Amino acid sequence: MASSSSRHNWTFDVFLSFRGTDTRKKFTDHLYFALQDARINTDDNELRRGEDLTSELLQAIQGSRISVVVFSRTYAASRWCLEELLVLPIFYDVDALDVRNQTGSFAEAFVKHEERYLLDIDKVLKWRTALIEATNLSGWDLRNIADGHEAKFIRKIVAEISRELSSTYLFVALYPVGLDSPVQDVTSLLCVGGDDVHMVGIWGMSGMGKTTIAKAIYNKLYHSFEGKSFLANVGVTFEKPDGLVRLQNQLLSDILKASKVRVCNIDEGITIIQERLCGRRVLVIINGVDQLEQLNALARSCNWFGSGSRIIITTRDEHLLKGIGVDGVYTAKEMIGSESLELFSWHAFRNSYPTENFKGLSKSVVAYSRGLPIALEVLGSFLFSRSMLEWESTLEKLKRIPHDQIQKKLRISFDALGDNTMKDIFLDISCFFIGMDKDNVVQILDGCGLFAKIGISVLIQRCLLTVGERNKLLMHDLLRDMGGEIVREECPNKPGRWSRLWLHEEASNILRKQEGTKDVEGLTLKYPRLSRVNFSTKAFHGLPLKSMPKSFYLGHLVAMDLRYSSLREVWNDSKQVLEKLKILNLSHSHYLTKTPEFSSLPNLEKLILKDCTSLYEVHQSIGDLNNLVLANLKDCKSLRSLPMSFYKLKSLQTLILSGCSRFDALADNLGNNTAIRQVPDSVVHLRNLKHLSLCGCKVSTSKSLPSLFWSWISRGRSPQSVNLLPASLQGLNSLKVLSLRDCNLSDDAIPKDLWSLSSLQTLQLDGNSFNNLPSTLAGLSKLQTLSLSHCTNLQSRPNLPTSLTQIYAMNCTAMESMPNLSNISNMEVLLLNNCHKLVEIPGLDELLKSFPIIHLEGNGLSGYGGPFGMFLVGNDIPDWFTFKDEGSSICFEVPSITDKNFEGLAICIVCSCIGKKESHELTSISAATLEVVISDQDHLWQGNVSKTDFNLEEGDLVELIADFRSGIDVKKIGVSPLYDGEIFHFDCTSNEEDAIVADDDDDENAFYDYLGSSLKEGFKMILQNQAKVVGLTRIDNLNDCEHDVEMRTDDE
Repeated sequence: MASSSSRHNWTFDVFLSFRGTDTRKKFTDHLYFALQDARINTDDNELRRGEDLTSELLQAIQGSRISVVVFSRTYAASRWCLEELLVLPIFYDVDALDVRNQTGSFAEAFVKHEERYLLDIDKVLKWRTALIEATNLSGWDLRNIADGHEAKFIRKIVAEISRELSSTYLFVALYPVGLDSPVQDVTSLLCVGGDDVHMVGIWGMSGMGKTTIAKAIYNKLYHSFEGKSFLANVGVTFEKPDGLVRLQNQLLSDILKASKVRVCNIDEGITIIQERLCGRRVLVIINGVDQLEQLNALARSCNWFGSGSRIIITTRDEHLLKGIGVDGVYTAKEMIGSESLELFSWHAFRNSYPTENFKGLSKSVVAYSRGLPIALEVLGSFLFSRSMLEWESTLEKLKRIPHDQIQKKLRISFDALGDNTMKDIFLDISCFFIGMDKDNVVQILDGCGLFAKIGISVLIQRCLLTVGERNKLLMHDLLRDMGGEIVREECPNKPGRWSRLWLHEEASNILRKQEGTKDVEGLTLKYPRLSRVNFSTKAFHGLPLKSMPKSFYLGHLVAMDLRYSSLREVWNDSKQVLEKLKILNLSHSHYLTKTPEFSSLPNLEKLILKDCTSLYEVHQSIGDLNNLVLANLKDCKSLRSLPMSFYKLKSLQTLILSGCSRFDALADNLGNNTAIRQVPDSVVHLRNLKHLSLCGCKVSTSKSLPSLFWSWISRGRSPQSVNLLPASLQGLNSLKVLSLRDCNLSDDAIPKDLWSLSSLQTLQLDGNSFNNLPSTLAGLSKLQTLSLSHCTNLQSRPNLPTSLTQIYAMNCTAMESMPNLSNISNMEVLLLNNCHKLVEIPGLDELLKSFPIIHLEGNGLSGYGGPFGMFLVGNDIPDWFTFKDEGSSICFEVPSITDKNFEGLAICIVCSCIGKKESHELTSISAATLEVVISDQDHLWQGNVSKTDFNLEEGDLVELIADFRSGIDVKKIGVSPLYDGEIFHFDCTSNEEDAIVADDDDDENAFYDYLGSSLKEGFKMILQNQAKVVGLTRIDNLNDCEHDVEMRTDDE
């Protein structure tokens, strides 16, 4: 078989196997010279006589692309012929059944062979099997072809061999690295061997290796099909005159091998493809599709092809695959770290690993490339044979200017967008909105008239954008860089003419020198002493003014981000009406004393005044905001009340008043950690209310709350509350979040009718005094998050809703058991830390199979948890980890994401115990004991580390090493950066706010500070660009073996 990466150096095109006495001077002679005349290099049997199969003859057979076997009457009499027997059979004056069944003359020959090789009868059996297999192949029978005319028969054979020789292996790659896994995955989707017709798509961004994978699969499988065709660069050919007709003709010609079939137009081609290929078992690769029209003309339906056919489509557009109705889709993935380094090294050093002096620089290039094969190949080839200074200069340049060849490849996807609106959305996101909440970005861009919902959907389908955890918009770093380069090309030497300014230096210079022009649509600034600073047509951040200038036109603003401003009032007697403004964020504006007059903001949807500590007045015009869905007044410590008009709001979904410590006169109001002693009935008029928080309301008697709420939290002590219960609950059937933290609730205060809240998704009961929960809790069919932490009297729980995905129950010190968790199939987070009496969790083993985040530290269980992470049985790093590598080390750059603060790292390792228990003396290094179930299986550990533990910063190039000295084999390692609100991955709050909407820097639920200090005893990180090493560790007693986990530098 030919190599997938380069052409085999064949000695001959054809090797002829025949019985000389039968055919040497007749048929075989004629066939040999006919092949020679056709310039087909054929082995000359005259050079090899006798019965011995010499090494020279073996080399000739192995060095030939095709072996042609001429079966004749006495063929089987020759041991030499039987041992060289290979593939394409010709039946010359002999019945194929005699060959297959070893009857007639073949029977006589085998009797003699069995007598001769009595002591080596297996050899004879092998010959018999080889004859049977050979006759199963499609061959030529003189009696059935060309009416027995040898000359015509030979011409047909030569023509067929010529066609076979033209079916060469496709060139796959100069250095085919990392192909085994994707080829296996796609082959599995194809279900080769079945009689049905299967269509499979390979989907991914430009440069991800889709075509390379398709070629490798073609080379692997095409021998198993009657016909095959690889249609390359379909999108490019389509743009040429009669491009689709050309492709149809190529498809028919490749499979039918008949030049007489010519298509004149697309419709005729569709008909001919359907009629001529429906009975053939074919393999067809349609590569580089970018429009549905192309598939409609080439492979619209599985019915166009014969039983057992397989069709593979490669594309950057997932929507096309859905439109054609493929049976499966393989998503081309970024290469893992070890494969990335190997591919880069082959191009940069012509070796599988970098030279020692260039190891660090090579890992820096690999980190920059983020697993994109085209980037690894281009940069490797560019840096080949260059000096270390040139390498360093190139890396510095790449920080500002992307490599042109990489950009050219990636830009194909951008140019294919066609629609300028979608191009604008891509550029806005790449420059300003990576890492921000998708819904908020949609609001902003829609306000700019960009139709963001469909635009973002298209970008996702075309692999230009992804949506990560917590609804964050994410983009490959090189695509982000491409967006910046496209903007820079608008006017390379004049940033003031760029449409978008996202680099601090350029934006600062333009503002300082007043070089801005009307071309500038948006800019972002980041000042070192401020958390975030944004000045743009979309947002302003860290504004030093006391009020907005009257002359400052704001009419086109969709979102105003004025966090950390020095404003005392937003604007003073401004006549402007901001009709497009939907989001106003004034959080952390500590000098702000009152809100603006809201009549100038008629379409405001989100008002965020978090930590405005001097704010004492909310303007009464807030009641006129008919579209307001979120009001966040958290930690407004000077605020005492809300205006009566507030309760006219019909659209409000989320109200946050936690930390308003002076809030003591609530007319129609709700609040967290306030001095409130009465909640009015009139709150029921907020019929669209989705998020209700009463945290910190210390309830003591039924008189504290109106009948409506007492029916929730007092089990109806008065007949009136019981009578009102059905109506009042129906009035709140939109409620999704109910927070009753720290309300001093007892058993009697937990209603049996909670199940009536049919839309409830989050229930927070932390810090209360009850001993048990009502059995009706299981009736909350949509409940996803249940939080019961610090309920120190809670002893047991009823059955839980099967819809739950997150359970938080830390420090429930009296709890002894949990209900059966085996039927909760979608569990993502289970936190039961410091439940000292907990000894039983039924169904936990079943739950572990789904790899949720689990913490069981400080309880009576054994064999599950560790002091700073979780061990599970498993051998795959979860998909959400950003960086992955084989082995015990990984090199990566801590990425910088706009408008989010880097907080730490999530780390995952796959390891196994390979040695017997050994003892090692502890030196001055502190140790942590991890107890896990003894098992020979691979284990997966997942934990988190705070940035402060290793002094990490955005942009740092880090090498993380898990070095077990003996007994533990670290097989894989994964790392993912964590940002605001994601630290430790244990956030149980609703995700109503983000980016411009709010910052989560003081999220009260980011609780496990001890994790960072513990985990720094587990890994060492090498910050390569700062030449410093931090952290040293030892982990003992893994799988009942004692082992060192030491983090070291490369030169130690």
